Amino acid sequence: MASLNKVMLIGNLTRDPEIRYTPKGQAVTDIGLAVNRVYSTESGEKREEVTFIDVTLWGRTAEVVHQYCKKGRPLFVEGRLQLDTWDDKQTGQKRSKLKVIGDGIQLLGSRESGGGEGAPPSPSGGPSSSSGYGSGSSAPTSRPPQRESAPSSQASHESPDDDEDQVPF
Repeated sequence: MASLNKVMLIGNLTRDPEIRYTPKGQAVTDIGLAVNRVYSTESGEKREEVTFIDVTLWGRTAEVVHQYCKKGRPLFVEGRLQLDTWDDKQTGQKRSKLKVIGDGIQLLGSRESGGGEGAPPSPSGGPSSSSGYGSGSSAPTSRPPQRESAPSSQASHESPDDDEDQVPF
């Protein structure tokens, strides 16, 4: 039987992330994400609805969000849905809550838009502060990624007499 549990969200943090650690030293943070949807009614009136989503992040991802994100910061989260169920001690009723377990994030927006004491450098080495971090990734580095060189077959077709308007693809 086929199965897929994948969530991709872009929204703004509803509060400053607070980090805590498990007894074994694993970092964990719970964040709130506000996701907006703009739509038009049948009469043409524009409306906006907001959905508030609880997200749990673990490990290095939790540490990065705690270090670089503040309330209002836009964030891209990839993860999976999880249903938590429990018995309410006061009423004795069964309770449940659907939340997202984040597997990876990307910081969005500028360094000034709700970021911490300075956002991490981008993986491309440019001025953008959008960076991707998965749960198993390491700290951001300022070293740009290595780029693949053009295939030698393209380079051999180029000559000084080629038209400047031609771009080899």
